[in-house]
Amino acid sequence: MSLKELRKKKWFGIATNMYVLVLTVFLIWMLFFDTNSLLIHWELKKEIKKLEKQKEFLQEEIENDKKTIEKLSDKKELEKFAREKYYLKKKNEEIYLIEYEDSLKNKDDE
Repeated sequence: MSLKELRKKKWFGIATNMYVLVLTVFLIWMLFFDTNSLLIHWELKKEIKKLEKQKEFLQEEIENDKKTIEKLSDKKELEKFAREKYYLKKKNEEIYLIEYEDSLKNKDDE
């Protein structure tokens, strides 16, 4: 195909139009190279979704902690918690910890 034949094609006339060329360059610039490009917007949307999920998780944790604090305001519950988690004891009291064989760490497990 020669150059004269290409110039006769309708698409060639449209593609070589100055407005179309400038618009194409502008769109490519805005999509990929600009500081507010479409790619950056996609990355920012992903980051926003990730942060929203983290926010939901942390709000659930806050609710759980509030419930725990409310529960520990009772002296009996506080004592139970201290005994179970920190192995605290009263004076003249002995505590025996029973560990089952399957809960012990073996040298083979490490």
